[in-house]
Amino acid sequence: MAIWGVVNQKGGVGKTTTAVNLAAGLAARGLRVLLVDADPQGNATSGLGIDKSQIKNTLFDVFQAFYDGAENAKVSNETILEVSDNLHLIPATLDLVGAEPVLLNAVGKELVLRDALETVEPLYDWIIIDAPPSLGILTVNILAACHGVLVPMQCEFYALEGLSQLMKTIDVVRRRINPRLEIAKVLLTMYDPRNKLTQQVSDEVNAFFGEKVSKVAIPRNVRLSEAPGFGSPAVNLFPESKGADAYMRFVAEVLA
Repeated sequence: MAIWGVVNQKGGVGKTTTAVNLAAGLAARGLRVLLVDADPQGNATSGLGIDKSQIKNTLFDVFQAFYDGAENAKVSNETILEVSDNLHLIPATLDLVGAEPVLLNAVGKELVLRDALETVEPLYDWIIIDAPPSLGILTVNILAACHGVLVPMQCEFYALEGLSQLMKTIDVVRRRINPRLEIAKVLLTMYDPRNKLTQQVSDEVNAFFGEKVSKVAIPRNVRLSEAPGFGSPAVNLFPESKGADAYMRFVAEVLA
C-alpha cells in the first residue's frame, strides 16, 4: 500500500484537481482508495459531490479527539464517507482551521495524522492526502504520515519560487520524523506547449528534479475546471477530455 501527500505551499497549482483525479483514477483501475481532504477549504470534499453542510464528522474531529485526551487518535467509521465502491473520503470543512491552535502545544502533534491513519491503512491500496497551501502543522502531519510526496507545479513564471522552503521542510521531516519520506513525483499542470514560458519552466523543473518529473503533463483544459461544479472528478465525468486522458495516463505511470 502507498500513502502520498499532494503538497505545494503555493495555491492555484492544481493540487486538489490532482488529488481528486488521481484518487478517482486509481479507484477506476480497481484499487481501494482513501482520499483525505486535509485542506480547510474542503475543495476535494465538494469536488466529490459531498454537501459540506450535511457532514457530521470530519478530519478535524480526529485532531480534536487527540486534543481532548483520547489515548489513540483514530479514524472512526463515521468519519469515512463512501463516494463509490472503491473510493472513500475523509472530508474537511472550515472547522479544520481550528486544528492549528488545537495542536499548537500538544506533545507529539506532528504524528496525529500518521497514528490515526494506521488504524485504516490495511483497508486500502492507496491513501491520497490533499494538503493545504501552507507549510504549517497540518502539512507537517501529512509529511509525517506519507511515503511519497506528489508536487504539482503550474507552468508559470513563479513556479519554482518558494520551492526551496518546501524542500527544506521535507528534508527536516525526513531526518527527524519520517525517514521513508521522499518526493515520489513532480507533475506539471496547466501545460500549454504553444507557450514559450511553459517550455522554459518545464526545462527548469526537469533540470532541478530530473527523473522525478512525470512524463505526463496536465494540459490547460476547461473540463478540469468544470468538473468540481458537477461534484465529480473529470476522469469520471468527462473521460474523453484531454485533461481526464492526461490524468489517466498519469495513473498508469504511477502504477507502472
